[in-house]
Amino acid sequence: MSNGNIPALIRSSLGEQAADEALASLAIDPQLLGEQGPAISRAAFAMAMNVLLFHGLLQRVPDGAAYVANVRARGKRIVFDHGALRTVRLPHGPTGALPAGEDAFTRIFLPLGYEMAAVYPLDRLKMTGRAYRHKDAPENIPQFFLSELHVDRFDAEFLEAASRLFGTSRDPLDADCRDLLARYSAGEPVTFDQAAAVLPVIVTAFDRQHDPVTLSDYELLLSRSHEAAWIATEGNAFNHATDRVADVEALAARLRQEGWPIKDRIEISRTGRVRQTAFRADTVERLFADKEVRRVPGSFYEFISRDIDPATGRLDLSFDTGNATGIFAMTSAQPSPQP
Repeated sequence: MSNGNIPALIRSSLGEQAADEALASLAIDPQLLGEQGPAISRAAFAMAMNVLLFHGLLQRVPDGAAYVANVRARGKRIVFDHGALRTVRLPHGPTGALPAGEDAFTRIFLPLGYEMAAVYPLDRLKMTGRAYRHKDAPENIPQFFLSELHVDRFDAEFLEAASRLFGTSRDPLDADCRDLLARYSAGEPVTFDQAAAVLPVIVTAFDRQHDPVTLSDYELLLSRSHEAAWIATEGNAFNHATDRVADVEALAARLRQEGWPIKDRIEISRTGRVRQTAFRADTVERLFADKEVRRVPGSFYEFISRDIDPATGRLDLSFDTGNATGIFAMTSAQPSPQP
């Protein structure tokens, strides 16, 4: 298994030690992990990308890293259920050089075998969420919950500040990335060397692409939308990773008793089959365009339990609008000056 395509791709990006640590932390489907051969399947590339995103999130989220270390110390691994991203859709087209809103990521997801599974209106947040699920291994390759902030639902002052900031966005994908994604779209073979060269570049898409925000624009965005303010400092960063656990209620009770920064309540879907909670976002220091440093909410770590859907006899992989809105609150802390 250690000689499969996925471990080899991860080692090509992270190096031996960090790759082995990441792989030892995650319960990856043996069939995926064991893929070998000269061609890298879209499923293997997608899984390797997710492992790199998980690894990167733990570098930014100390509470998540500590939790994963605690799980490993108990002799267990993480079942990586899904991750999340936030995007911005301006009313007048692309976001600088970056495709508008979710288009910046669907151009990656669709060639890699993802499809949109459902739409979740987040009207209270002036956003729309969409779930992207992998066609080849929906229960075993992490989903993405991809949300889009609708700038045209805000006032003119907000629109000016958002356009001024997000209009500076760059496009991280180069010609080699576009070529590889086109090859996957066309069903053409992708070699290890091609995949290994492009993988770390594609991972950079999950980051901030626009210039630093001014404090005045940040505070204006924050006054209307905590989510817009979060995107202003963090951009399209991989927002959270989620551990699929058997009993999220019991886990949350234990973590709360042990003093972990766990959310006060469990979010329960309308069906009752999907239950979620999360750690509060770790704070991070960000340098604003005015050269002032502030501590703001960063990314976080989430937990989910999924029951069997009696209509299908399979795991309920859906999300829930109410659950999502509650989880978004994890990044709503007020910023503070650097101590």
